[in-house]
Amino acid sequence: MNGPGWLLAAALAGIGGAAYVRAYRPWQLAWGATAEEIGRRLPGDEVVSKPTFNATRAITIQATPEQIWPWLLQVGVTRAGWYSYDLLDNLGRPSARDIIPALQARAEGDIVPISPDGRQGLKILSLDLPRSMLWGTLPDTSWLWLMEPRPDRTTRLITRIRMRYRWLSPSIAFSLLVEFADIWMIRRMLLNLRERAESLSVTGSSPSLSTSDSAA
Repeated sequence: MNGPGWLLAAALAGIGGAAYVRAYRPWQLAWGATAEEIGRRLPGDEVVSKPTFNATRAITIQATPEQIWPWLLQVGVTRAGWYSYDLLDNLGRPSARDIIPALQARAEGDIVPISPDGRQGLKILSLDLPRSMLWGTLPDTSWLWLMEPRPDRTTRLITRIRMRYRWLSPSIAFSLLVEFADIWMIRRMLLNLRERAESLSVTGSSPSLSTSDSAA
């Protein structure tokens, strides 16, 4: 590449990088969340004390926490799916559109599977239903789900992902995938969770929450 061409490419890269840092990244790290939700300390923040990636997203759902939790308790590859882009994160299998009783029992230490064999994934670090559930891989990743009911019987569903990048590790490839693509997966998951929970709410059904000492 000649001198002028190199300078143009460098200038465009600089503009693109500045736009990402100043506009896109702040938007994607805070999709749907209020300034108060972003700024306050939430359960599990101590797991990753100095995150490189710290994203708080939220959505309001016309349902109670008891009507939302069953959908989250059953997530995972080989389970109910992730309610996101099934071709990418659920081996092409459609995510469940029903509550599956056999997948409701969850306990601390259980795995939320992300691998085809169901063995690899995020560990359930804490479970405090009907308020919160924390997933993670110690010491570098935490993923919180928090329910805050409102007087009008709606629920504020808040999710926070905190990740510490290890720049010289092979895992940096996955970290960078999260950096640039995570928002699209999480956004779709939240929207689909809302659609499913609200459809259940219309029926007036409130499935009982279940935890167990054994994995489902």
